[in-house]
Amino acid sequence: MRYLLAVFLTLVLAVVSQAAENQEPVCIQCHDSDMMKPAFRKIPEEWKQSWHNRNGVACNDCHGGDPTDAGLAMSRERGFVGAPHYQDVPAFCGKCHIGILKNYTESGHGKALKASGSGPNCVTCHGSHGIQKASIDIINDQRCTQCHTYERARIMKQALFATERKIRDLDTSLKKLSSQGMYTEEENKALFRIEAEFRTLFHTVDISLVKKKTDGFALQLDGLQNKVNALFAELQSRRNFSGLLMLLFTGGGIAVYLLAKTYP
Repeated sequence: MRYLLAVFLTLVLAVVSQAAENQEPVCIQCHDSDMMKPAFRKIPEEWKQSWHNRNGVACNDCHGGDPTDAGLAMSRERGFVGAPHYQDVPAFCGKCHIGILKNYTESGHGKALKASGSGPNCVTCHGSHGIQKASIDIINDQRCTQCHTYERARIMKQALFATERKIRDLDTSLKKLSSQGMYTEEENKALFRIEAEFRTLFHTVDISLVKKKTDGFALQLDGLQNKVNALFAELQSRRNFSGLLMLLFTGGGIAVYLLAKTYP
């Protein structure tokens, strides 16, 4: 009887826990409501399409507060900080993006923000709630000319292009290998680490440093490419072996059939 009760309670707790995980944050419910200003109502949809949401980063992870209780969602006692002031945005985002914050702070962008209070910050380039996965596509004429000419940014983008292409190609290759049943966790982790370090380089906004360090990233990516090539070779070997087994099995079946016909 005690055993059955323990099993029942475990199942109940599992169901309640799963329901809590699937419950939409009260932040979203409120911002989706008709009582909210139109400018604030678009925030949930932007966040739902964002890279943050796809990686499990919710409203309270950035803004604090209690996402399960409407009365405490904006409670300072529960850590609610709301939207940061313009000049505080880098530190706000830098709570998670530590390496990027360091490079940004030492860059021309960071120094301009500190000196004038109106230089470019994270939101200027990435947006606020609809943030997508970073890539060099973010460096473009339309965005960069909000503050200065595009020429210097164009030169930096050209320096980053070859490395970015290798990262994209490797990502595509690893997804293909994974879809074919190959174990690629180690290679995925290596690519993630290289890509994360590469992304921090963007934020230095230092052309000479970018040109200097891209060679190092290229060497790391070439080493990873060799491992990926070896995985493709292993995959092909497995296919060849499977094909051979199938051929032998088929041939054996035909031989048995012919023998049975010859010696009834």
